Amino acid sequence: MVPATDKHYTAAIIERRDFSEDLWLIRVDPGGPFQFKPGQYVTLGVDHGDQRIERAYSIVSSPYEEALEFFIELVPKGALAPHLYKLQKGDMMLCRKIPKDRFTLDLKSGRTHHLLLATVTGIAPFVSYVRTLYQDWKNGGSPMPGNHKLYCLQGGSRSWEFGYREELERFAAEVPWFKYVATISRPWEDAAWKGETGRVDDLVRKYTEQWGLRPETTTGYLCGHPSMCENGQGILQRAGWQKGSMFEEVYFIPGKEAAAE
Repeated sequence: MVPATDKHYTAAIIERRDFSEDLWLIRVDPGGPFQFKPGQYVTLGVDHGDQRIERAYSIVSSPYEEALEFFIELVPKGALAPHLYKLQKGDMMLCRKIPKDRFTLDLKSGRTHHLLLATVTGIAPFVSYVRTLYQDWKNGGSPMPGNHKLYCLQGGSRSWEFGYREELERFAAEVPWFKYVATISRPWEDAAWKGETGRVDDLVRKYTEQWGLRPETTTGYLCGHPSMCENGQGILQRAGWQKGSMFEEVYFIPGKEAAAE
């Protein structure tokens, strides 16, 4: 048993699903009341010997769901991911009681279009956005999404890195306020792939034009690998986006770990 503390719940893994040898999702019973906004992250942890290891992970699930869901990549030299990789259904971990971050949907600026750029596990907060807005939309009792529309471009090396592609494609096919495109950068390693190819940052211009997105009406969100975040911001800035209309969540920094793996 992992002991709870004043700041931590003892959380239990209630489901694990592996997408590839280094990508998997877990669904967790946080172990107590947990309120969050789509786009926030929570700090998970384990005790290893006499050391407590903690890292932040973006929440995939919607606040409408009882369990917390996380999409995790096995970072070989990561401090926590190799320990989480060993955990299976029924195993316990630490979960901080309070979520953090402001990587939430921009509803105050007056911009009603939202460009979501992600690499692999960087899709996590965007899935939370879409699941939540979908439930709002189905309920019909919420002002969201209202006039707001989301446009998502996700990149990976190969198609099996898209743990949520089928779910997001179903949403995009059903609702009028969401578009989704997945693209792979190594098509020679994935011969069956028939979709878009190229890196996210190579395709930003193409899809902002195709979707008719303009700086004055669009907020940009970049989540995942630092090179995509940096290059994507540069491309958007050159196209007229201002710094205040772009937000980023960097997941992995070469040589050390970022705030969220």
